[in-house]
Amino acid sequence: MSNNPSNNPFLPQCLVGRQRELSQISEILLADGDLLIAGVAGSGRRTLVRWAAQRSKTRVITVDCLRATDGDRFLKLLAKGLLNTFDSEAEMLQLQLLLKEQPVMFNVPSAQAQPQLTWKLSNLGLWQLFQNLLSIPQQMAEWLDCRVAIVLHNFTHIRSWDRKGEWEEYLRREIQIQSRVSYVLMATVPEPWMHKLSIHVVELPPLTNQELCEWLEPVMLNRGLRFAQAEKDDALKLFAEYTQGNMGDAIALMRRIWLDYLSHAIKSKEPQESQFLIQSDHVHRNMVTLVEDLAPTFKSLIMLLPPTQVRVLESLAIDPTVSPHSREYIQKHRLSKGGSLQGALDSLEQKGLVYGAKYGYRIALPTLQFWLKLQLM
Repeated sequence: MSNNPSNNPFLPQCLVGRQRELSQISEILLADGDLLIAGVAGSGRRTLVRWAAQRSKTRVITVDCLRATDGDRFLKLLAKGLLNTFDSEAEMLQLQLLLKEQPVMFNVPSAQAQPQLTWKLSNLGLWQLFQNLLSIPQQMAEWLDCRVAIVLHNFTHIRSWDRKGEWEEYLRREIQIQSRVSYVLMATVPEPWMHKLSIHVVELPPLTNQELCEWLEPVMLNRGLRFAQAEKDDALKLFAEYTQGNMGDAIALMRRIWLDYLSHAIKSKEPQESQFLIQSDHVHRNMVTLVEDLAPTFKSLIMLLPPTQVRVLESLAIDPTVSPHSREYIQKHRLSKGGSLQGALDSLEQKGLVYGAKYGYRIALPTLQFWLKLQLM
């Protein structure tokens, strides 16, 4: 057992649940199709793509649009993705050949450093380079006779700098045109234009308690921890209730309980092979400390939301319901009526903070819900 708290032994080494979605995504990649994976933070979107790419033998170019603050930054992320994906000596030579007419420098600083593409271009030059870089995955796929996927995380974030929508519109056209490249968009919810482009949509619901617990129990046992499961103290049930099928929050809470166990073992000088029984008070105490650490993030988030959305979040936190539009619920929590309430719910769903009607209008981040309850009690 490692005593290094920086390690996280609970990052899954296998796919937890999602077998149906894995088969669906793999089939789409095998057919060189395009898709949107819709789900909230912690739902396992990145993990699914990684497993599906391995199954379908697909080369993956990854760009996190959240890190792109302008067109130049977006292209640098795209160029880095290309160099990370096509990294053999022969592939690097082919990339240089494809880019030889482009106003870019292909730099290899040293044997240990990663190659880089650099440039100093005007806005017009950036636009032309954008078109050229986007054509390279198709050319490499044909040259290697392989499948290639461009994964765009947080795709809609490009609108924060692409004010006229030109870059997004060009990407949409490329999605339709490129035959050997699959585009994988990751977002919280589907948008109408995605359906118009005939993009396959794969939505990720929360994991079921059974799926979560079937993975959770053996992983914890491997670390010398076991959940109390008795009529008077069912710690596993409480853990599932607190994490609500959100893999990200489950991993965070598991790691917090494990660190608490390590601290206990060191203080009590217990032998490492002894088994520690996790009880409900351990689950609750560690959930409290976890959300206390996350409090600054949650406070900043709440400050950025309009008051109507904050009110809806607070109401759902202390009084979950599948019918927030009911007259009784609106009156009880003094919510706005009609379109204002639905607008707040839609906006919170777009932000990945609330599930829509399909999953019962509940808060999508269990740690946020727990923190809000603590603040309002």
